[in-house]
Amino acid sequence: MKSLSITIFLLFCGFSFGQQQQINAIDNPIDYVNPLMGTDSKPSMSNGNVYPAIAMPWGMNFWTPQSGKMGDGWAYVYDADKLRGFKQTHQPSPWMNDYGQFAIMPVTGKLVFNEDERASWFSHKSEIVKPHYYSVYLADHDVTTEITPTERTARFRFTFPETDSSYVVIDALDKGSYIKILPEENKVIGYTTKNSGGVPKNFKNYFVIEFDKPFANTHTFNGGNLSGDMEAEADHVGAVIGFKTNKGEIVNARVASSFISHEQAALNLNEIGAKDFDALKAEGRKIWNKELNRIKVEGGSIDQFRTFYSCLYRSLLFPRKFFEYDKDGNVVHYSPYNGKVLPGYMFTDTGFWDTFRSLFPFLNLMYPELNNQMQEGLANAYKESGWLPEWASPGLRNVMVGNNSASVVADAYLKNKNAKYDIETLYEAVIHGANNAGPLTAVGRAGASYYKELGYVPYDVDINENAARTLEYAYDDFAIYQLAKALGKPKKEIKLYKKRSLNYKKLFDPETKLMRGKNKNGDFMAPFNPFKWGDAFTEGNSWHYTWSVFHDIQGLMDLMGGKEAFAAQLDEVFSLPPVFDESYYGGVIHEIREMQIANMGQYAHGNQPIQHMIYLYDFAGQPWKAQYWIRETMDRMYRPTSDGYCGDEDNGQTSAWYVFSAMGFYPVCPATDEYVVGTPLFKKMTLSLQNGKEVTINAPTNDHENKYIQKMTFNGKEYSKNYVSHQELMKGATIDFEMGTAPNKKRGTAKEDAPYSLSNE
Repeated sequence: MKSLSITIFLLFCGFSFGQQQQINAIDNPIDYVNPLMGTDSKPSMSNGNVYPAIAMPWGMNFWTPQSGKMGDGWAYVYDADKLRGFKQTHQPSPWMNDYGQFAIMPVTGKLVFNEDERASWFSHKSEIVKPHYYSVYLADHDVTTEITPTERTARFRFTFPETDSSYVVIDALDKGSYIKILPEENKVIGYTTKNSGGVPKNFKNYFVIEFDKPFANTHTFNGGNLSGDMEAEADHVGAVIGFKTNKGEIVNARVASSFISHEQAALNLNEIGAKDFDALKAEGRKIWNKELNRIKVEGGSIDQFRTFYSCLYRSLLFPRKFFEYDKDGNVVHYSPYNGKVLPGYMFTDTGFWDTFRSLFPFLNLMYPELNNQMQEGLANAYKESGWLPEWASPGLRNVMVGNNSASVVADAYLKNKNAKYDIETLYEAVIHGANNAGPLTAVGRAGASYYKELGYVPYDVDINENAARTLEYAYDDFAIYQLAKALGKPKKEIKLYKKRSLNYKKLFDPETKLMRGKNKNGDFMAPFNPFKWGDAFTEGNSWHYTWSVFHDIQGLMDLMGGKEAFAAQLDEVFSLPPVFDESYYGGVIHEIREMQIANMGQYAHGNQPIQHMIYLYDFAGQPWKAQYWIRETMDRMYRPTSDGYCGDEDNGQTSAWYVFSAMGFYPVCPATDEYVVGTPLFKKMTLSLQNGKEVTINAPTNDHENKYIQKMTFNGKEYSKNYVSHQELMKGATIDFEMGTAPNKKRGTAKEDAPYSLSNE
């Protein structure tokens, strides 16, 4: 017994400390994905603020079990013990909420349809959650529900008990819905109009549900009233389909939807075709494995594998496809901007303030062909609305700051100049957005006239978060400058945007060595509290936003007094206590609380403004500090568990940070050719690029302790630079890292080793 106890203890230690238990290559990365990572969240504390998305990569429709009430942005939370249904969802975030949603729920016994009355207890112990497959046992109804999706459809499989009172509730939800039962076809059709904004007046999500068993009885409901009618249209309608079932009897349902019409929804059912549930499930598993296997990792702990592939899964969901295929196979879309059905691509459900930083650069590296379609979709959005969407869900939404569509457009073109899409229309769009205030505060540039006249958005002209806007506008002008050069635009135009990209200097306060709001008369706003969240900044404070000079770190370094002073200011971010002033918000927002509890000083990795900051040590000739803090963040702030993120996941951005960082480099400045070197996480990683080339990243001595780069070679040649080139990677490359437990303070310290800065042009 004693030896057995020791063995168990040693095994426990191996599992407790991920760095001690290494695994090698795997064939089925989908088995390491946990869609529940980040679901243990609530408004006051985000550990991801995500739901388990049962979906295909970038699918038009996702499915999720629904624990929250109708209209609750927190549709599924890990600590819930009841499910109200299984919802088709298009929600990009709980803060944006959902649109075009409807729910399906099996019940037995008493005929109930109200979401509270039909709810059933469930347990995670009887729940299987995979990207392509979901299964759960509903205890109150003695029914097992299974779901497997395609991009625009899904199959449901219900396993019922023996009863003459088996039902399936189809809830089209409130705010305007329609339902019709077609018993001779074992079919239910309907539509939902429920949304959270950003839709034209004629918006509908049309659905069709086909069962493989005749209906024993049928009902529709209108609000709280049940009737025998076959059709209903009102604020809140639905249907209840009844069956008589034997013990263990399986009832299948095929579900499809369309933003165009019921006829198009029926056409979308062709994605299922004749495939039964198991065949569709196997196909979904194959699709996910194919995409996840495009990045193969070897040599890491099982938790690192789980975290990596869970983050990669989240990086492959948004922006979602918002287009369909007509009867002739042509790409068409319902426009969320003007309500028309038009030819061409459309994507939606992403906020560029979050995702320009690493999610879109990730797509440019690994999925340039898909991103070309996304760029076509952006050109269509501009043609249909007159603006590029900064936050689309599904149309224009009035959220966040900046004009970061310029970065998304420029980075895509600069990294794939041979792409065949309408770049001239997109250039027109970014110029229009850069010089005009839009119909919403978050579209175009709020304060554009002030910015063009003064070089900044003033603090005292009733435009909130003005310093954040100024800093992001300056970077966005840099992206336009880069794009204008590549397109051969007039020299005067190129010069203008280069000049405007230096506007960040106007907000630098030499006294505090921080960015600070400035009044219209040129005086800095006062009093100034660098720990005050919001006010002149967006979801952060001056310590977070001071580093938002992605394109000219050398210029920022010069303002701070040189490399040593700059590095010392970076150090202070981590050494300061996590104090804060929340007075602008009138309470502690979740982003503040997440910084406070992280025990990393003022470093707030749970939100986007500062996520690139760690890599800035490379510009100051101290890359070993970047290596230390990158690994600290990866080890401490990410886990493959329900509380696995350290803030909002935000449409793949926070996940893509992890994916890039695990590669050993990160896109500090999109719209340049460079990735800044960090520290690789695994012993080996192989990237399969869409052009058929491979990038192999070797770090055979890598482990938890060996986090510091001792030596780096690129294609066999010793390499001291603190950056790697996108164009060189696209040719295929082999990067070798020699890792060690102590910093190498000689490598990457020369001036010429620093990554790109505009001031060094």
